[in-house]
Amino acid sequence: MRKVILALGGAAAAFAVMPANAKHYSNQVACARWHHHQCVACHRMTRGEARRAAEYRVGYHFGPSYAFTDIDTLPQPVVTRYHLRPTFHYVNQNGYVYVVNPNTYRVVRVIPVP
Repeated sequence: MRKVILALGGAAAAFAVMPANAKHYSNQVACARWHHHQCVACHRMTRGEARRAAEYRVGYHFGPSYAFTDIDTLPQPVVTRYHLRPTFHYVNQNGYVYVVNPNTYRVVRVIPVP
């Protein structure tokens, strides 16, 4: 009987630790394996992996001569969900919207486009 109680106690402790190890996944998918120039295996990326996969990161400097995207050409669900305002500059490339500070021309947010 003592072994059963110890086993149940150990199992309960293992389940209590499990949520701390859970990863938070994004809606971005990356190819894990290619064969003859076709993706044959995919995996869902975590939020950190998706953030690192963006070509331009927070702090990237675009410069004043860059051709920025007008807020009216951005996808409307992205504009309303992230409360984008016309006071910022925007770059829509590679499946991401980059929010650029108009004073410093640096990226302040990276938003994935669904």
